[in-house]
Amino acid sequence: MSNQAAVDCVELKKLIREIPDFPKKGILFYDITTLLKDKTGFARLIDALSENYIGKEIDLVLGMEARGFIFAPALAYRLNAGFVPVRKPGKLPAETSKVSYDLEYGSNELEVHKDAIGKGQRVLIVDDLLATGGTAAATAELARGLGADIAGLAFVVELDFLKGREKLTEYDVFSLLHYDR
Repeated sequence: MSNQAAVDCVELKKLIREIPDFPKKGILFYDITTLLKDKTGFARLIDALSENYIGKEIDLVLGMEARGFIFAPALAYRLNAGFVPVRKPGKLPAETSKVSYDLEYGSNELEVHKDAIGKGQRVLIVDDLLATGGTAAATAELARGLGADIAGLAFVVELDFLKGREKLTEYDVFSLLHYDR
């Protein structure tokens, strides 16, 4: 990371509001809405994320519902790539491919249109947060099942102490902002 990028990360972190005891006691919540509303901060964020992927021939940027929808289209625009939404079940109108995955307490499912990804297309998977890695791993599995070549997984924030990166060792993972606690 260049010195300018390191400075940008420090400045971007200053725009994130920390809320103790949300959503429950003992949790420190990193609220990115304060960063998103800052026009310079949001632009710098997208520029910093895209810098890592410019020239890597990305065909599609996949964003997971819901907060991945904030970053993936902007990143797709900067990378001259298409955007593909990865949705919760029942939200997409055409034929879909589905993956189920486990959460800490329960399970979840994601869907994508079967014709959204062509065999061999290079895809970048983007979300706001890398926590335990389950959603990102499931999305990568879904994309690979449709023939995608996973070019990388990009996150705005990574909670290092949750070790989500360990579930994604076969992929190139890039997180812009890191938190140890």
